[in-house]
Amino acid sequence: MFYGLSKFLKNLLPKRLFYRGLLIVAVPIIILQVTISLVFFDSLWIKTNKGLTKALVSEIVTIIDIYNNESDYNKKIVTDLYNKNFSFSVRFLDNEKLPDIKVERWFSPMDRTLRRELKPKFNEYWFNTISYKEVVDLRIKFGNGVLQIFFPKERIQASSIRIFAFWITIPAILMLAIAIIFLKNQTRPIIKLAKASERFGRGEDVEEFRPSGALEIRQAGHEFDKMRKRIIRHLNQRSEMLSGISHDLRTPLTRIKLQLAMIKDKNLSQKLSMDVDEMEKMLNEYLQFASTGAKDKTETFDICQLVDEIIDKYDNDNINKIANSKIYFNGRKNLIQRCINNLLDNSLKYGKEILVNIEKFNANIIVSIEDDGPGISETEYQNIIKPFYKIDKSRSESKSSVGLGLAISSDIIKSHGGDIKFDKSKLGGLKVMISLPF
Repeated sequence: MFYGLSKFLKNLLPKRLFYRGLLIVAVPIIILQVTISLVFFDSLWIKTNKGLTKALVSEIVTIIDIYNNESDYNKKIVTDLYNKNFSFSVRFLDNEKLPDIKVERWFSPMDRTLRRELKPKFNEYWFNTISYKEVVDLRIKFGNGVLQIFFPKERIQASSIRIFAFWITIPAILMLAIAIIFLKNQTRPIIKLAKASERFGRGEDVEEFRPSGALEIRQAGHEFDKMRKRIIRHLNQRSEMLSGISHDLRTPLTRIKLQLAMIKDKNLSQKLSMDVDEMEKMLNEYLQFASTGAKDKTETFDICQLVDEIIDKYDNDNINKIANSKIYFNGRKNLIQRCINNLLDNSLKYGKEILVNIEKFNANIIVSIEDDGPGISETEYQNIIKPFYKIDKSRSESKSSVGLGLAISSDIIKSHGGDIKFDKSKLGGLKVMISLPF
C-alpha cells in the first residue's frame, strides 16, 4: 500500500532538481499565504462585513418606520439628513414593481451577507451590486410602490481587503522571484557538470572545465576534471604506444617484403607474401580498434546522404536502401562512416543481398542492415561485440579476421549515446540495428 502511494507521489513530483527545489520553497510560502488569507477572511473580513451590513439594514428599517409613521414633510427632512450624513439616496417609486431579473451573485460574500441580513426583515426586496461601481441599488416593496435606496458599497464592505491582498501577494511574488534566481544560480553548475560529463562520455573534446557553485558541487567538478585528465592521459599513452608498435612492426615487415621479392621460388614467395599481408591487415585492425576518435569534431550532417555516399563507393547493385529524404544527426561523421563501413563489409563478406533501412522512431534514428548470409545464433548476440571474439562457424572463414569489426562498431555507437542490437533478418541472415539519439 505504502509502496504504491510512494510510487504515485514520485510520478507526480517533478524530475528536475530546479523544479523540485522551487517546489520545496514555493509550497510552504503558498500554504502560509493561503492559511493567513483564510484566517483573515474568516475571522476579520467576514465578521466586519457582517457587522457593517447589520448596521446598514437597521438604518434601512429606521427609514421604513419613518415612512410608515411620519408626515411627508418629516420624511423629506429625514431623507435629506440621511443623504447628507450617510450618502443615502432615498426615493419612493409609486405604482412600481420589483424587477424580475435576478442580478445577485452567489459567489460574492458581499451579496450573501446582504441577502442574509435583509431576508429576516423584509418579505420582498431586490438589490443590485454590479451595475454601479461605488453604490448599491436596493429596492424594497412598500405599500403600492417601491422604496428605492442607493447607498455606498463601502457601507457593507471593508476596504482593507484590497490593501491586505496587495501586501500579502507582492511579498510572496518577490520571495518566489528571489528563490527562482537563487535556484537557477545553484542548479546551473550542476547542469554544466552534467553536460560536460555527457560530452566526455560520448568521446567529444571537452574544453578546460572550471567548477563553480556550492562547495559540494565544486568538489564534484574538481573530481570529474581529475578523472577526465587521467582518462585522456591513459588514452594518449595507449595511442602513442600502439603507434610506436605499429612503426616498429612495419619496418621489419617492409624488409621481409623486399627479401621476398628476391626469392626465386615464386610459389613460396607468394605464400609468404600472403602471410605478410595478413599480418599488416591484422595490425591495421588493432590500430583502428585502439583509435578513440577524440580528435574528430562533432557536426550536424544528413545520415541518409552519408549512407548513400558509402553505398555508392561499393558500386554493388545488390545493396538496397530504404530511407526518408533527410534525417539529420549531430555526431562525429567520420566515426559513423567507419561504423557503417564495417557493418557493410561484414554483411558483404557473408551475404550477397543487402538491405539498409533508415527511419525515425520516437526520439531515435534507427539504421538497420540486413543480409541473406548464414546468420548467427541468438546465444552469440552478446558475444560478437566483444573484442577478438570469433565464431568458429561460417562467419569466421577469413583467417585474417581478428574479430574487431563489430567491436569497433559497437564502441562507436555507444560513444554517441546509442545502442546496437542483433536479430534475425527477413532475408534469412543477420540483422544489425543501430539506434542513435537525435
